[in-house]
Amino acid sequence: MSYADQVFKQNIEQILSTGFSDENLPVRPHWDDGTPAHTIKCFGIVNRYDLSKEFPIMTLRYTNFRAAVDEILWIWQKKSNNVHDLGSHIWDSWADESGSIGKAYGYQLGVKSRYPEGDFDQVDRVLYDLKHNPQSRRILTNIYVHKDLNEMHLYPCAYSMTFNVSGNKLNAILNQRSNDMLTANNWNVVQYAVLVHMMAQVSGLEVGELVHVIADAHIYDRHIPLVKEVIERPQLEAPKLIIDPSVKDFYDFTVDSFRLEGYNAPKLGKKLPVAI
Repeated sequence: MSYADQVFKQNIEQILSTGFSDENLPVRPHWDDGTPAHTIKCFGIVNRYDLSKEFPIMTLRYTNFRAAVDEILWIWQKKSNNVHDLGSHIWDSWADESGSIGKAYGYQLGVKSRYPEGDFDQVDRVLYDLKHNPQSRRILTNIYVHKDLNEMHLYPCAYSMTFNVSGNKLNAILNQRSNDMLTANNWNVVQYAVLVHMMAQVSGLEVGELVHVIADAHIYDRHIPLVKEVIERPQLEAPKLIIDPSVKDFYDFTVDSFRLEGYNAPKLGKKLPVAI
């Protein structure tokens, strides 16, 4: 059975049985009808995925793999903050009339800083160090930049990646301040698992572990019936991730460089309301 399914089910059961509800508290998120969007949450969930054993995509419900890859390329490769550069419309609610989401996500990864070796943005610094300083304990990115928060239309949820090479294996930690478990949990896991595969391939490394650290893992009130239904579905075998082996430069990857072999997962079957 898919390991990602098992992890997701354990997380959901933990939140539903031991989580804290904010139903009697004032909250910022709301539904499109203006109703406050309350949650039940657990603090400090940590999940580990061995990418050398299995690609961590759920089979309990369908995850749009191509759209997830397109978004991670939009942020990490294009370093864009404009929704017009993105194939999906998932960011439209946070974009202004020009399509910008402000100084958020890809914008921060593209800001250059000066180092003794030259000027690098955050992504290029990671790529440089993985090739030239693989034993460094300083290979990380951070897009939660406080001085720019007032110019971001949405504060980053998944905000930091720390890369660590052990032997010939590339491991990574994804830090996430907030995670809407039904809407985005596996979406984020899939994206950053693909990112680790990309970084490993172009650096001549093998994939190791992806550790996902979630500060606030929550389920929205209107999602509770849906998520209870999802975790009771049959768990299927995980698919195999196939990556074009000819790609040696991080910036040569496209959505078509990736495919899943043997991915069978049912769609949610109902429209999923998204809190904003």
